[in-house]
Amino acid sequence: MTATADTPRAGAPWHYWVVTVVALFWNAFGAYDYFMSKTQGDAYLRKAGMTDVQIAHMHAYPAWMTADWAVGVWGAFLGALLLLARTRYAVHVFVVSLAAFVVMLAYTYLLSDGAKAMGQQGMIFNLVILAGCIFFAWYSWTMAKRGVLR
Repeated sequence: MTATADTPRAGAPWHYWVVTVVALFWNAFGAYDYFMSKTQGDAYLRKAGMTDVQIAHMHAYPAWMTADWAVGVWGAFLGALLLLARTRYAVHVFVVSLAAFVVMLAYTYLLSDGAKAMGQQGMIFNLVILAGCIFFAWYSWTMAKRGVLR
């Protein structure tokens, strides 16, 4: 049974709040990174440890990739806020964010020389992000099914 506006939602288990706080911080950092990359440019990217080759790869993004990156990052942050609000829309937003990240991976590893530019460290970093995206989408879906989200 899922909760609706007419039925009370289930109480949130303790882990819900732990995951929600982690989601907020994790995705706030992603939003901060995007914002700083766009406003501070190369200086920020170098401080973050990126090489000139990696920075050049990012500058070569087509406009649709920049839009995809924005959808993924800001969508994930919105998903975390919706999780905090305990609304089922968090599921949809996290799934869109995950899809945007998968598109970014396809561009990086299949449609461009991103694998070479980002190297093994970049691949590991992307796998960690992918795991986070999958986890938050799955967790929000699970909480919606249990009636914690309405």
